[in-house]
Amino acid sequence: MPGNPDGDEHARFERLVAEAAAVPVDGWDFSWLDGRATEERPSWGYARAMGDRLGRARAALDIQTGGGEVLASAPKLPPLTVATESWPPNIARATARLHPLGAVVVADADEPPLPFGDAAFDLVTSRHPVTTWWTEIARVLQPGGTYFSQQVGPASVFELVEYFLGPQPSSARGVRDPRRAREEAEAAGLDVVDLRPETLRTEFFDIGAVVYFLRKVIWMVPGFTVEQYRPQLASLHHLIETEGPFVAHTTRFLIEARKPL
Repeated sequence: MPGNPDGDEHARFERLVAEAAAVPVDGWDFSWLDGRATEERPSWGYARAMGDRLGRARAALDIQTGGGEVLASAPKLPPLTVATESWPPNIARATARLHPLGAVVVADADEPPLPFGDAAFDLVTSRHPVTTWWTEIARVLQPGGTYFSQQVGPASVFELVEYFLGPQPSSARGVRDPRRAREEAEAAGLDVVDLRPETLRTEFFDIGAVVYFLRKVIWMVPGFTVEQYRPQLASLHHLIETEGPFVAHTTRFLIEARKPL
């Protein structure tokens, strides 16, 4: 006898959601999404470019390092390498990953002040910081030192955000504008030497990928739980099953700023 299409779809929904809800989301490794979601990568190749700068630095600080994944990928670390992180599970992961490489992990609340002296580093890096404290970055940079960062841009993945939260106000869409980052960097006394924004295609192939993503990137839908958003998840699952991948657009920008001599 043929199966019940509605029943089969519901069973698949429950299985995918349960699987994604049970996966640990500590660290900043998205490999669980392999084959379940795709995201175009920015043209500048941040990890490679960061590694090149680390190889030429003497003292470097990586802010909000997550689990230390990007920093650990560098071919060569400076003689003095420090990373900060605030979330306890990530602190443990970063410590285990970076200490064998000679880097020190410092638990920090990601709020000013940074726990370092003035002009302590000739390179400060950060991939996808939640907040950029420009005045503190300028303070801990040596004259001639560089801040190098890839950041989340405005209205990133908002197709998914608005599916769950509804239309967002223009004020929300303007957050993380790269032009504002330039203004704030310059106000802190830094010279912006590179600023490049890009918009990148992102696809979710099943509802489990959506659940995992929203559990991991917690600021997209604040307070997200499967229970609270089950109706939206069910309708999105049906949409993906019948029409194909859910398409959104990620925004990123690269910023490099230098402290004048």
